[in-house]
Amino acid sequence: MPSDQAPDQAVTPGPAGTPVPAVTPERVLAGLALLVPIVAMLWVSSYDKPDPVVAGTPFFYWYQLLWVPVSAVFTVAAYLLINRDEKARKAARNGGAR
Repeated sequence: MPSDQAPDQAVTPGPAGTPVPAVTPERVLAGLALLVPIVAMLWVSSYDKPDPVVAGTPFFYWYQLLWVPVSAVFTVAAYLLINRDEKARKAARNGGAR
């Protein structure tokens, strides 16, 4: 029995059969939250300088060390966004509202 749904569209198993979008705002924001620290560290020319010095440590070093906790914050934010999206998907599959 052929289906009239597009093959790239996810369909919920609920009675309504409403499609759940693969890309949601939460997933986009989570991706951006993970991308920010990567881009910040790969853009070396933005922090490849000795000044300003903090506690005798050149900017090049303390800037990179500063990104360790900042990256953790962005990662936690991405986790929370994905977790929220997964709960919404589960509720949609079970017939609940988003």
